[in-house]
Amino acid sequence: MTSQQPSRRLPLAAAVCAALLFALPACAQTTAAAPAAVSANEPAKVEKNAATGIAKLTLTEKGIERLDLKTDTVKAGKGKDVVVPYSALLYDASGKTWVYTNPAPRVYQRQPVTVAKVEDGVVTASAGPAVGTAIVTVGAAELFGAEFDTAH
Repeated sequence: MTSQQPSRRLPLAAAVCAALLFALPACAQTTAAAPAAVSANEPAKVEKNAATGIAKLTLTEKGIERLDLKTDTVKAGKGKDVVVPYSALLYDASGKTWVYTNPAPRVYQRQPVTVAKVEDGVVTASAGPAVGTAIVTVGAAELFGAEFDTAH
């Protein structure tokens, strides 16, 4: 009796798998009107600079709200050094260090930083954004992901 039950379930399982195989790809398809709707809902516009490879990110208000971005300003250090919070610092895959500046409302751009020292949550840099420049202290990793489309 028990040997017949698996044989009855096999055609049913095959039918379910076949239905899923043909139905699920249709879920991912969009209509012709969808691209306009998708672009209206995009949280960021990414404009890559061909010369530098660095993008300018323009976020929507909703994008900023979702990321809960926080900024601070670059402070003066000793001599020509600048000081930034460690939370603003990003490392790329090759070990280069960066911060995201906020040059205009809703606009963010990655800028290199030459780290001299990290101590007590503070980065002393021998090169980087000018004193007084607004930099992202919360949400920088998400901006990096948006710039390189690593969130998809």
